[in-house]
Amino acid sequence: MIKNFDEMLSVVKNNKTMRLAVAAAQDKDVIEAVASAAKLNLVEPILVGDEAAIKDILKDIDAPYDFKIVNEPDTVQSAKTAVSLVRVGEADFLMKGLLQTADIMRAVLDKETGLRTDSLISHVMVYQAPSYDKLLFLTDGGINVAPSLEQKVKILENAITVCKAMGLDRIYAAVLAGAETVNPKIPATVDAEALANMKDKWEAMNTIVEGPVALDLAISKQACEHKGYKGEGGGKADILLVPYYEVGNALGKSLTYFADSKSAGIIMGAKVPIVLVSRADTSETKLLSIALGSIIANYK
Repeated sequence: MIKNFDEMLSVVKNNKTMRLAVAAAQDKDVIEAVASAAKLNLVEPILVGDEAAIKDILKDIDAPYDFKIVNEPDTVQSAKTAVSLVRVGEADFLMKGLLQTADIMRAVLDKETGLRTDSLISHVMVYQAPSYDKLLFLTDGGINVAPSLEQKVKILENAITVCKAMGLDRIYAAVLAGAETVNPKIPATVDAEALANMKDKWEAMNTIVEGPVALDLAISKQACEHKGYKGEGGGKADILLVPYYEVGNALGKSLTYFADSKSAGIIMGAKVPIVLVSRADTSETKLLSIALGSIIANYK
């Protein structure tokens, strides 16, 4: 079981080096992160995009690597090309460069040439919080705005896959709500109860799902003792499944900016993991996200 990002980097260094296709790679921040990952032998990059611009950036950052470059100046077409590299087995996972998220996701979700599966595309953020003794897997604060119960099932399945790739055996998932009482007027609590009652399904994945659960009872054993909460996963959640996009977005940013947490993010539900980073992300977050993608690609 990987408990922190240092352990994650140690593990991924010992794995097979995975091939990473980067769409619209002509972005300095992205290339710096990819170069750092290559230096650690985490990935073998394939940079798809404006070849001249890519070479200028590589020269500018003095990257001593002979990366494979596929010249495709058109950003929309670069996404299609990067996706095709995965489809034909020339790359193991995918990363977004200097293009709109909608453009790369359109290529990924194309029914004829994309990387669709029967699952749902969802976002998983992994946080290393100073006050918690293991990694937290937060989902979904990035893609699904107001997921239905059926969608929450798939979102949770995707998060469980990430946990298993990170070496977790017994997984504890908390379906978050404002309180533990089911209230028909609060849909999040109704969905949480329904998810928790799918015991046979989750037990087959060696996962305990509890809900509805307030955040304090999900992550604090002291709060559980104080409030008399007896759930098996009380105070030791691995996965935090949020009811709505806004909750996950706000909770994630709080972990980053208030709690000084390190993080890595990945998109799941396609045939391969997709590294999708923001310009606001630190270089460390970008590197950790690539490492996370490599671990998942190796696991799958």
